[in-house]
Amino acid sequence: MTTRRAAALALALLLGGCSVLDWFGPDKPKPKPLEAIAAPQTVARLAWSARVSSIRMPLTVATAGDAFTVAASDGVVAAFAPDSGRELWRAQLGTTLSAGVGSDGRTAAVVTRDGQLVALEAGVTRWRKPVGTRVATAPLVAGARVFVLGVDRSVQAYDAQDGSKLWQVQRSGDPLTLQQTGVIGAFRNTLVVGQGPRLTGLDPSNGSVRWEVTIGTPRGANEVERLADLVGPMLRIGSTLCVRSFQAAVGCANGERGTLLWTKNVGGTDAVGGDAEYVFGADGSDRITAWRLADGTVAWSNESLLNHGLGAPAVFGDSVVWGAADGMLHFMSRTKGEALQRLPTDGASVAAEPVVLKGTLLVVTRGGGLYAFRAP
Repeated sequence: MTTRRAAALALALLLGGCSVLDWFGPDKPKPKPLEAIAAPQTVARLAWSARVSSIRMPLTVATAGDAFTVAASDGVVAAFAPDSGRELWRAQLGTTLSAGVGSDGRTAAVVTRDGQLVALEAGVTRWRKPVGTRVATAPLVAGARVFVLGVDRSVQAYDAQDGSKLWQVQRSGDPLTLQQTGVIGAFRNTLVVGQGPRLTGLDPSNGSVRWEVTIGTPRGANEVERLADLVGPMLRIGSTLCVRSFQAAVGCANGERGTLLWTKNVGGTDAVGGDAEYVFGADGSDRITAWRLADGTVAWSNESLLNHGLGAPAVFGDSVVWGAADGMLHFMSRTKGEALQRLPTDGASVAAEPVVLKGTLLVVTRGGGLYAFRAP
């Protein structure tokens, strides 16, 4: 992606909360024509499908508690069994949401556009609390607490049982921030959040800083071009935590020691995926790279999907899968980067990083379609 296009995209995200996959406009670059797959394989087959309402917000799908939990923009929150697609519960909150859903398998949490943190259990609202800031990242529910990351980089903690506020930390920073899914996750007894280009480990009991690692270096001629906020979800492989710094870098840190393992200057706007061997990511032009997890050296790269509007990838078996702006799923060899299979959804852009639970790959589109795939 050119600097000008990246800057325009960042501004759209700041002002309107659009998805990275929505950057296509009248002047969009034409996708590279798809070539025939040299050695096609049947990596996945459709197992079931379901539907929620449309999704026009940053989305993360929760996979805790043996269920896929999905939220839609109009306030629908629903949970589905991974094996059959059976709807376990559905709630309608009666108000629009600003981000996806977090869950620990018992408590599900979302934030409304008017700034209310809502906790549900089995589809029943348990409590609501005002957060006082804009939110574009799904809450994290862990350790009987609900953690909220604000667009302003603030972090708040609430008791999962009654919603009482436990603590809040505010991090000063640049006046412009991304209204895009940020980084908030758990590593053992450490809360890991993205604050600007820094990956920060916090004490979950009081919010004090345990360690910080800088992933990206802001660069550019203006504040928009210098945006380098970390983009979620975070990839965790053992003690290794990997993230993308918006339009700046991809890097990995050791979560136990709080030290940087490696970082690579590379453009791009979506999260990375990976496994115990590789980290996968696409740059702003959808050039795909596989970095070795251990040291960040390039294992392979692929330019066959240039300008297809790729989002964050997921590893599925021995393949890595990418959702595109036209709803197509592209399965590639995780070791060589060769195309293996393509599968359609509903034609709407893929709304979130695909997720895998109990051998089922779930893809959610902006049209509200849920498509679950399993190995043949």
